[in-house]
Amino acid sequence: MVDNNIDTEALIKYNYSGAAGSGSGDDGVIKEQDRLLPIANVGRIMKQILPPNAKISKEAKETMQECASEFISFVTGEASDKCHKEKRKTVNGDDICWALGSLGFDEFAEALKRYLHRYRELEGERANQNKTGGINNEERDIDESNFRSTEQPRISTTVSPTSFSRRF
Repeated sequence: MVDNNIDTEALIKYNYSGAAGSGSGDDGVIKEQDRLLPIANVGRIMKQILPPNAKISKEAKETMQECASEFISFVTGEASDKCHKEKRKTVNGDDICWALGSLGFDEFAEALKRYLHRYRELEGERANQNKTGGINNEERDIDESNFRSTEQPRISTTVSPTSFSRRF
């Protein structure tokens, strides 16, 4: 059974003792603004999937901001635990894919593996092109357009792992 009575104040003051960073104060507490994704970015992502005339309430953006930030922390924490057990300090894309699968998000993990594979292929091609004399801006723009589609795929408002995996 899941406990829905989460102490949000405790979450906000989650102590990352030993974590060094610009967001943590002297007491080791991470500020809420450093714990959450920027709300403007969250709103922009939400707006991409909605019809052009749709509005999004501030409450909806804040709720999604909390959920997305918590999801990222949840998956990253699982990946970090794996790295710690393997005595590694760096979490990589494969660790995130593993964590997604281990947490039951198998379809998301598969989609992310495909994305990561394509990303690595393109990065390898770029590295090879740079070694052989570099590429001009026009070639780089064409190369990036193969990787990043400017056309946003439309999926239903109820996002399932299946619809997510169709995007990648």
